[in-house]
Amino acid sequence: MQQLMKQAQQMQEQLQSAQAELASASVTGTAGGGLVTATLTGAGELTALEIDPKAVDPEDVETLQDLVVAAVRDAHRAVGELAAEKMGPLTGGLGGGLGIPGL
Repeated sequence: MQQLMKQAQQMQEQLQSAQAELASASVTGTAGGGLVTATLTGAGELTALEIDPKAVDPEDVETLQDLVVAAVRDAHRAVGELAAEKMGPLTGGLGGGLGIPGL
């Protein structure tokens, strides 16, 4: 029983470490061949948005809007991949098996 408790504590420490790593990470997403770049934290917070002047056409604002949305979505996809990479090995099988939300 003591060994099981020790393993659970080690796993909790590894999860906390992975969560801290994820929170401090930043990822980027792009759209339009790099015309728009969105940067998010590992927690999904948008921290930067870069728009190449070539993407700005006052006659076609809708395309720019679509590019911004696509870049943010791409960055969110990258956050999901990073989370799976950092947390997956630690939570393998726990989320669905135990019904623990967020794992």
